[in-house]
Amino acid sequence: MRHATATAILLTLLLSIATDGAAQQWPKFRGVNAGNVADDPALPDTWSETENIAWKIDIPGLSWSSPIVWDDHIFVTTAISAADDEVQPIPGLYDPGEHNGSVPASGEHRWVVYDIDFETGAVRWTTELHRAVPTITRHLKNSYASETPVTDGDRIYVYFGAIGMVAALDFDGEVLWTKDTGTFNTMIGMATASSPALHQDRLYVLNDNTTQSFLTALDTTSGEEIWRVNRQEGGQTWATPLIWENPLRTEIVTSASGRVRSYDLDGGLLWELGGMSLLTTPSPFTSHGLVYISSGYPGGALRPVYAIQPGAAGDISRYEEVSSGLQEGFPGTRAYSQDDHVVWSYPLLGTYSTTALVYGDIYYTLLDRGFLLAHNAATGEEIYGRQRLEIGNGFTASPWGYNGKIFLLSEDGDTFVVKAGSEFEILHKNSLDEMSLSTPAVASGSLILRTQSKLYRITKSR
Repeated sequence: MRHATATAILLTLLLSIATDGAAQQWPKFRGVNAGNVADDPALPDTWSETENIAWKIDIPGLSWSSPIVWDDHIFVTTAISAADDEVQPIPGLYDPGEHNGSVPASGEHRWVVYDIDFETGAVRWTTELHRAVPTITRHLKNSYASETPVTDGDRIYVYFGAIGMVAALDFDGEVLWTKDTGTFNTMIGMATASSPALHQDRLYVLNDNTTQSFLTALDTTSGEEIWRVNRQEGGQTWATPLIWENPLRTEIVTSASGRVRSYDLDGGLLWELGGMSLLTTPSPFTSHGLVYISSGYPGGALRPVYAIQPGAAGDISRYEEVSSGLQEGFPGTRAYSQDDHVVWSYPLLGTYSTTALVYGDIYYTLLDRGFLLAHNAATGEEIYGRQRLEIGNGFTASPWGYNGKIFLLSEDGDTFVVKAGSEFEILHKNSLDEMSLSTPAVASGSLILRTQSKLYRITKSR
């Protein structure tokens, strides 16, 4: 049959494609293996606006969601404004405030899902899900459609936090159900970006806000709410929940400004960890039997990374922020717990926007100001310290790796290609000359890369 619906078949497929050199699917943000892509000789390592471009198409509106891929379908979302004077994003860091922080919408928006033919770039269908003037503001560099959809090969699940809408569509673009989870302001009016997470017959949606933060589980068939857990978060997270299937249990790991919390599949709290930065964007991910968690608001006294093994219970906090002083060699932080489940940690290694990458046995940290660091993924031992990519480039998209190379996409649309391994070496730079904050998808020997106005399929010319 065209789209596998049985859970057992889907799980088998997802496990197999993680190591399949000709993987066909990229069903969620950062793919099945958190940006670690199986080697494939068809995958490109050089490109430009004309070189190794299978096709490029215009995508209207403003959206920083990532594309996802299933077979010959590429799905992307967008929010299209009717106004001509919407504030456009520009690269760089912007503290909240008039003209460079949160901005209101100027006009009515349309929230749309696109299905694009993988081979040709032709738009197969578009489905409009909602039309209204946004009632919340967004950060200058955010959008009203920053959440990446997820698919099980049978349906596409979309979440637009700016309007509180969750929707399920079939592969013909028909809307199967919608669910209103509520529209809420975020800290300093920055809008939302946490993508939905899918596991078996449940869809998990996280929304931390200034009214009542929550994590909810929805039935994938009907959209009905199965449970909702209220969370003690007063502000903002853009991190996507992780469904962590480890040898001991399956858990839902959520990262936030206040605390990291892990829940069982019924919403019960398993463990928690304090000591995060003011704003949290990097998403939890797993590799080497560990779950990696980080956050890093620029200039914060605590910008931590944690590597945690399965089986934790209760409060496993390791660091807390202090106003001054030098403790344990780190200004502004102190260690106060040595829980065995925290295998390794650093208080000042976390990133602001990018999620780290584990490729091979190395944990790569891409800082927003354009530095790359490398540590042993299992032990945390430093392999090399800060290495400058290029002065002037900022980074929001998360890195990915394949064919012995690490790829680092800047906000200016430049992708730096770095040799994987213990020695830092920039091999070359690929430029598309347009702003990009979206993390690409990789499937079927192609890189699917989104810039502010375009979607590219990049592959080696045959």
